[in-house]
Amino acid sequence: MSSSKFDIVVYGATGFTGQLVAEYLAAHYKGDGSLKWAMAGRSKDKLATVRDAIGAPSDTPLIVADASDAASLKAMVNQTKSVITTVGPYLLYGNELVAACAASGTDYFDLCGETPWMRRIIDAHQADAERSGARIMFSCGYDSLPFELGVFCAQEAAKKAFGAPVSRVKGRIRTMKGTFSGGTAASSKSLFEAAAKDQGILALMRDPFALTPGFQGPKQPPGNRPMLDEDLQAWVTPFFMANINTRNVHRSNMLLGFPYGRDFVYDEMQVAGPGAEGEALAKSIQAANNKIALSAVPKPGEGPSKEERESGSYDLLFVAVAPDGRQARASVKGDRDPGYGSTSKMISECAICLLRDTPEVPAGIWTPGAAMQHKLIKRLEDHAGLTFAVEK
Repeated sequence: MSSSKFDIVVYGATGFTGQLVAEYLAAHYKGDGSLKWAMAGRSKDKLATVRDAIGAPSDTPLIVADASDAASLKAMVNQTKSVITTVGPYLLYGNELVAACAASGTDYFDLCGETPWMRRIIDAHQADAERSGARIMFSCGYDSLPFELGVFCAQEAAKKAFGAPVSRVKGRIRTMKGTFSGGTAASSKSLFEAAAKDQGILALMRDPFALTPGFQGPKQPPGNRPMLDEDLQAWVTPFFMANINTRNVHRSNMLLGFPYGRDFVYDEMQVAGPGAEGEALAKSIQAANNKIALSAVPKPGEGPSKEERESGSYDLLFVAVAPDGRQARASVKGDRDPGYGSTSKMISECAICLLRDTPEVPAGIWTPGAAMQHKLIKRLEDHAGLTFAVEK
């Protein structure tokens, strides 16, 4: 791929999140002559409008490519080392692109939270990617990078504190201020529609080990009702993204050779607080989440204002629990709203980390944290507004 014209192509640059990715690259890698990147989408006129609106250089290359036109996707991937795609739902619009990348040896990054589709791609294209040299990476945004790396950091803390990783980690969302992504909503809708027609898809959605082909671990906590977390002495309530994040964490464990053990147990819940007030809040959060209609969230292509994105944040806690009850704790914090502001920075830095910091990552289908580990953490801290810390 050394003869490739571009290092990165942002596919879907006229969409809301894709535009944020392009804007990030234009602002933070301005004057970096060693990074060659381009914008791609269905309309050259719309691409030019976005390019001008985000302040990208006027000579930023524009590529016309369409998910329904396999030849255009192949032409796009053949001229770049890597593709960042924000064009979802991936179940509907991702098949041809990931197949083209796996066949051509082009690295691929997405924001996917669609477990059955990811499993289908793993089964269909793992061998293709290994043959061609492609590194395929799903879930490079808030689905599920802070959670995957949070568990990794908690286990690193456990190794220092206890001499070994532990088989039980809890992911706990302490605070999260931001807007539900319109793309995430569209993905959820398409998944539920597909599951209604196909029991196999429904089974994969329910399986904690859907992304670990050939491996089934122990029973996992259901995480489907409020409960008192004895380790935190606080009430916790179901977290709507747990069904994708937990699957990626188990896949990461498998890809790393099971350092957390084959008996590893992991769940995610949202912290409501202690006592009767915490219990009441936990129940009210669950009731509110159950009532959220997909029509109430942004449509694909829409999203929060710049001020809303920049005032958002998140604070995640990961508790590694030793067999004797001792704890090691790590936190992950982000300085933007998770679904848009932070996600656009994370996926951009994933692509640059693979390109510049970890070119030795073997071919195949990866979770980004398992592939790039400490070097990705450093890059996210240096450039993407994330903070990783060990807590007492």
